[in-house]
Amino acid sequence: MTARHTAIAAIADHRIASNQDYTEHAGEEIYGQYVFHEVAQRQYLAKPIFRRLRRTIDGLEPFDPIIADAVAHGVKEWALSHGATHFTHWFVPMTGSTAEKHDSFLSPVGDGKTIAEFSGNNLLQGEPDASSFPSGGIRATFEARGYTAWDVTSPIFLQVEPNGVTMTIPTAFVSFTGEALDHKIPLLRSQEAVGAEALRVLRWFGNSTTGRVFTNIGPEQEYFLVDRRLAEQRPDLVLTGRTLFGAASPKGQELEDQYFGAIRPRILAFMMDLDRELWRLGIPARTRHNEVAPGQFEMAPVYEPTSVGSDHNMLVLATMRRLAPQHGLAFLVHEKPFAGINGSGKHNNWSMATDDGENLLDPGNDPHENAQFLAFLVAVIRGVNTHADLLRASIADAGNDHRLGANEAPPAIVSIFLGSQLEDVIEQLAKGGATGSKKSGSLELGVTSLPALSKDATDRNRTSPFAFTGNKFEFRAVGSSAPIYWPQTVLNVAVADSLKQLADALDDLEPGDFEGLTTILSQMVRDHKQVLFEGNGYSEEWHAEAEKRGLPNNRTTVDALPALSTDKAKDLFSSFGVLSERELASRAEISWEHYVKVSNIEASCALDMARTMILPAAVQYLGQLAAAGGSRGVLTICDQVSGLVDDLVEKITALADAQHAAHEAGSVHAEAKAFASKVIPAQGELREVADELETVVADDLWPMPKYRELLFVY
Repeated sequence: MTARHTAIAAIADHRIASNQDYTEHAGEEIYGQYVFHEVAQRQYLAKPIFRRLRRTIDGLEPFDPIIADAVAHGVKEWALSHGATHFTHWFVPMTGSTAEKHDSFLSPVGDGKTIAEFSGNNLLQGEPDASSFPSGGIRATFEARGYTAWDVTSPIFLQVEPNGVTMTIPTAFVSFTGEALDHKIPLLRSQEAVGAEALRVLRWFGNSTTGRVFTNIGPEQEYFLVDRRLAEQRPDLVLTGRTLFGAASPKGQELEDQYFGAIRPRILAFMMDLDRELWRLGIPARTRHNEVAPGQFEMAPVYEPTSVGSDHNMLVLATMRRLAPQHGLAFLVHEKPFAGINGSGKHNNWSMATDDGENLLDPGNDPHENAQFLAFLVAVIRGVNTHADLLRASIADAGNDHRLGANEAPPAIVSIFLGSQLEDVIEQLAKGGATGSKKSGSLELGVTSLPALSKDATDRNRTSPFAFTGNKFEFRAVGSSAPIYWPQTVLNVAVADSLKQLADALDDLEPGDFEGLTTILSQMVRDHKQVLFEGNGYSEEWHAEAEKRGLPNNRTTVDALPALSTDKAKDLFSSFGVLSERELASRAEISWEHYVKVSNIEASCALDMARTMILPAAVQYLGQLAAAGGSRGVLTICDQVSGLVDDLVEKITALADAQHAAHEAGSVHAEAKAFASKVIPAQGELREVADELETVVADDLWPMPKYRELLFVY
């Protein structure tokens, strides 16, 4: 038996380990067990310290370093009570993953003894080496110093492993020069920018009680699970997270039987363990289900403040990676692990809220009469239209290029879906003022045993990259593997820019001058309604229509990234203090470098697999055919395989030549363009030949698991 067949036989005998204690350790009993949340803070901190810390967490006052030692002592005692021996500053450098350096609590005191120490300075500041993280030119290799700073708004948590516990402090990461080297600092700055401008608008509406406006996020996370024994036989899955070769399975997703289907016991066992671990970390995981493609699944949390929700999404991914092997599974979060079936995204549900509980994007029952809602809605429309190029750039990377615009994901054209009710209100507003709103209703099902269903006032549109879904927007174009900090930073700044323009205009009106407000909003709608689209975003007709409207259509990362280097982008980010020109330029440069590195790894892996796995298998099969005799049928197949082998060798050479030429292109920008225009197409041509060979070479000779096994055997 081949390794493939041995693995498949083992999978058939797989049995799920039963967890008899699950009913005693689930739900609210364990929620937040690993988090230094408000209840733990109240227990381990003196009342005055607790109150001051909570005011900082709630955004009511800056953190006062004078309480640092007291907070540090309390959190240390809490961590030690849970068995922690180490602490770490946990941060999000511009690598796409998290980083941490662990230090022990123990400090020698002489006589061969130690004590557990943790000071306020340990809590507030760390000093990781900054030289080997991406900096986009901000730091040279010999300039190593960087600092981490405690993000008070994100809860301290425990990493509980079978052999130990580590207290983990979410932090921001900054260089010795004071420039942001992470995703967290720009996000926090953008939160303050959009909050400040939103408050200006609220004050015009007479709101004098709200002290703070912030954004919320609820990222739906799509992912694949395949059997680990099969995945580990594929170098492409191990090294790149996606299959660089693979003929279509005879059955894919065409029967549409996977979506919301019954969850297989082995997958459900993983999901149940995942939920319990996330609940212990205070992550409000709520929804789990099968997604559209075979082997694809989704989890979704409840809304949280954006900085916390962004950290939690990184913990979700880390927890999935940790738990999957325990169930004999491989976790795949690439945007397009398999050709020919749906890829994965991250649908970011985003809204603005006040500290006294008001959702600023809630239209109410009569949105045409809700002037405050319309003001914020129009500001979002203007922000997305004005900065569509930056929003597209914020989600651009090599993985997402395989997904955006396919018949599964939003196109690369950034547009807004409002739904028929709000679309009608906005059309009225464009003409001078809204006087009515379409109403919701009910659906009578014609069966006495079934209840009448409440019918929303508008439908949904899953082809829209930025869709209104009742009281929030869903930014659907974000890639499944991407940290959500950067897309949310760009969205926050785009909306802050629009709110500032609106607030500046309102400064010239008397509070309560709603006729003047209508005039302002009407003009903004007329200037920016071209970004609104209710139809099928997958259609070719929309591409033609978008071009007529002047909407950007940056199909690839190479097309999208130049937007980050424009004067408009520099002015936008610097004017709100979110990113200096150097900080913005560094992010653009890192994105270019990342695209080249990922594309180069994939090309090198494809060449290696083609030369050492696929070609030998094809040649071996050719030898078997030649030895089988000269029947007409065998000779026909022999000629077919021989021709494909020749094509394969030719395509291997062409890809190697294109890759070499790309490396000689000069600047990283030129190299990226060469990969996009030459290397990636050459790799696609190599795959076409290899995938055709897979359909004719004897099954027992094929050197790697096939799609039919990866997607359906687990």
